[in-house]
Amino acid sequence: MWRRIVTRGFVVLIGLALVAQVVRIDKTNPPVSGDVGAPAPVARVLRNACYDCHSNEVRWPWYADVAPVSWLVARDVEEGREELNFSAWTRYDGKKRLKKLKETIEEVGDHEMPPWYYAMMHPEARLAEDERLLLLDWARAGLSGTGAASNAAGIVRHD
Repeated sequence: MWRRIVTRGFVVLIGLALVAQVVRIDKTNPPVSGDVGAPAPVARVLRNACYDCHSNEVRWPWYADVAPVSWLVARDVEEGREELNFSAWTRYDGKKRLKKLKETIEEVGDHEMPPWYYAMMHPEARLAEDERLLLLDWARAGLSGTGAASNAAGIVRHD
């Protein structure tokens, strides 16, 4: 009796998994309206660790085609773009850029970005300590209005 219940439950789960494949996610990348323009070493780190959720240049992984995981991926990308989108950086005014840089310092500094579950599946996104420090230095320079990082961030301070 239990064997029949388990077998039926398994068949139902397989059926639901197959039906879930009908619900497809939108994997389009909107046009890039203006990149952050970071120096090459910083841009390389941003592309490897951040752009798959925080840009309009997402490289959709193979599992973005498999529901229900695809739904989670789509949600993460949508939330990431809403929070910070490096492909729309030029649309942010100076005040918003400062806010985004402060948040970057907090989250990268606290090892919250990239999220552990993303880095687990994408080893290239794991930040080495020197890469983490490079991002932090770049963001801090942008906040202070000094150096090339500030210019790349598009922030000019008039103190």
